[in-house]
Amino acid sequence: HAMKNQQKGFTLVEIAIVLVIIGLLMGGVLKGQELINSAKVKNFANDFRSISSFVYAYQDRFRALPGDDAAAANHVQGGVAATTPAGTLNNARINGAWNSVAVTDESYLFWQHVRLAGLATGTPVVGNAEYIYRNADGGRVGITGDAILTAPTTPWPANFYVCSGGIQGRFARQLDTMLDDGNTRTGTVRVIADGVANQADAELLAPGNQDQQQFTVCSGF
Repeated sequence: HAMKNQQKGFTLVEIAIVLVIIGLLMGGVLKGQELINSAKVKNFANDFRSISSFVYAYQDRFRALPGDDAAAANHVQGGVAATTPAGTLNNARINGAWNSVAVTDESYLFWQHVRLAGLATGTPVVGNAEYIYRNADGGRVGITGDAILTAPTTPWPANFYVCSGGIQGRFARQLDTMLDDGNTRTGTVRVIADGVANQADAELLAPGNQDQQQFTVCSGF
């Protein structure tokens, strides 16, 4: 008869223990995701810092800007001087769109010059499939001395701009908070539509509906 009194199913204590374990597992997964995301944002931020340092190091060594350097062939072995945009070589600006695919543009050849100078890693072979520098999410990263915003509400003067594309809205806001004033339309870090060379004014990103949408984040130096 003792058998009949045995409980079938779980006790409340057992259920509670299982729920606690599930909670811990879920918490671990979410925390892990949070750590991955925060590492990603730090990685995006490092791109801005390292690319600006390439410019200063090259300028310090050769008294010229990478990409804009008319004597690139003398300064770095295999260096090619830009021929476009016409008439802008050696004007102390890195001209051309930040996301230019024209292999003769200053902004495109910037990468060849800093790589041949031993400042940046990556292939210096112009036109190579791996030539374009990519961020942690695979978005394109580039540089330009041309204005990114053509009619900004608040002025955004800089010697050059570094732009990083394919960044989700939530990360773009985090980047702005980490590096600047937390407003994607003002300060040194601003956000534009993904993949455009320039636009009238920056996008104002608010939390919520734009979190998953991709944007290009630019920082002025």
